[in-house]
Amino acid sequence: MQNLLQSLQVPARQQTELCAYTLLAMSDIKKTTPWKDASNNWIRIHDILVFLKKYYKKEYAENSREIFRKQALHHFRTAAFIEDNGKATNSSDYRYRITDEFIKVIRGAIKADDFLSNHESLVAKYSSKKKLEQVPVIINGIELNFSTGKHNELQKAIIEEFGSRFAKGSECLYVGDTTEKDLVKNVEKLNELGFEITLHNKMPDVVLYDGQKNWLYFIEAVTSVGPMDSKRIIELTELTKNVKSGKIFVTAFLDFKTYKKFADTLAWDTEVWIAEMPDHMIHLNGDRFMGPRG
Repeated sequence: MQNLLQSLQVPARQQTELCAYTLLAMSDIKKTTPWKDASNNWIRIHDILVFLKKYYKKEYAENSREIFRKQALHHFRTAAFIEDNGKATNSSDYRYRITDEFIKVIRGAIKADDFLSNHESLVAKYSSKKKLEQVPVIINGIELNFSTGKHNELQKAIIEEFGSRFAKGSECLYVGDTTEKDLVKNVEKLNELGFEITLHNKMPDVVLYDGQKNWLYFIEAVTSVGPMDSKRIIELTELTKNVKSGKIFVTAFLDFKTYKKFADTLAWDTEVWIAEMPDHMIHLNGDRFMGPRG
C-alpha cells in the first residue's frame, strides 16, 4: 500500500505505515486477501483500530484516533481517496469509506496514472458534495458554514434567532463546529475582556458580547449533554475570574421535550432558551423578574 501511495504522489507524511494500514483496514484487505477483492464499506476509526489489531497485530490505543484522523483521513478525504457520510464527527453514526473511484485503483481495475489524470475533477466532485452537506450561517455579518447535525442546527438558531431577539447588536466572539472546533475565535477580544484561554479550557458552545451594555452571554447548545448545571457554572466562573463584564449563563435547547430532560439539573441564576419557541425565555433566577405584568 505504501508503494501505491508513492505512485499517487501523495506527500511523504501520508506514505507512512499508519496511513498505509488505514487504507488496508478501510478496504478490508487482510494478509491473505487478494487486492481485487477489496471493498469500500462504511467504517469508523474504532473499526480501523480493531481490524489492525486482529489481522496485522498492530495495536493502537483508542486515544490515537485523532492521530489517524489528522495524519491520514483528513488528507485522504482532500485527495478524494475517501469520503465521509456527512454526519457530525461526534455522532456515533459518523463513518468513512473509500470512494468508488479509488477502490478501483486498489483493486487494480484502473492505474494510478489514470486516477491522477482525473484527480482535479474528483477533488472538485467530493468538495462540492461536502459543501452541499453544510449549513450556511451568518456570523458577525459574514456567511460561514456549519457541518450538518442537530448540535449545529441549534447553534445556528442561537446566533440567528436568539441573538436577534435577546442579544441585539452583539458580536460573536466564539463558536465551534463539530468538524472545525474554533470556527470563530476572537482571541484578542477575549483576552482583552479578561479570559484566560488555554488548550485545556472548554469554552461555552457560543459566546456573544454586547459592547454597549458590556454583557457577555455564555451559551451551551444542548442536544444530549452539557447544560448549565452547577458544575459547569463553577468551571466557567474559574475560566472568567478576571472578566469584569456582566455574565449571563444560558442553556439552549431545540425543543421543550429536550428541556424537560435536563430541567432538574439546571443551575439557579441561569437562563433557558428553546428554539421551537424563540420569542420566550425561562428565567431561573428567583425574584429578579417578580412583579405585575402589563
